[in-house]
Amino acid sequence: MAKTVTLRLDDEVYNVFLEAARVENRPLSNLIETAALSRIREQQFVDDAEMSEILANENLRKRLQRGSSEAKKGKGRFVG
Repeated sequence: MAKTVTLRLDDEVYNVFLEAARVENRPLSNLIETAALSRIREQQFVDDAEMSEILANENLRKRLQRGSSEAKKGKGRFVG
């Protein structure tokens, strides 16, 4: 079931969003939903350049593997 969210926007921001929605011929809510999901996905996944850097860094790879192994065994604690 769809949920309703209320969003307060400055008039200037609202007008920018509204114009973008009109240009793409879609509802404002769809534009905001699509943009938000796109941004979240960008932050959750690694791009090709970043992955290349990770794979080239032997020390980092070892630390990530050790951390993953320790997490699977339930060692350590979450900080946050």
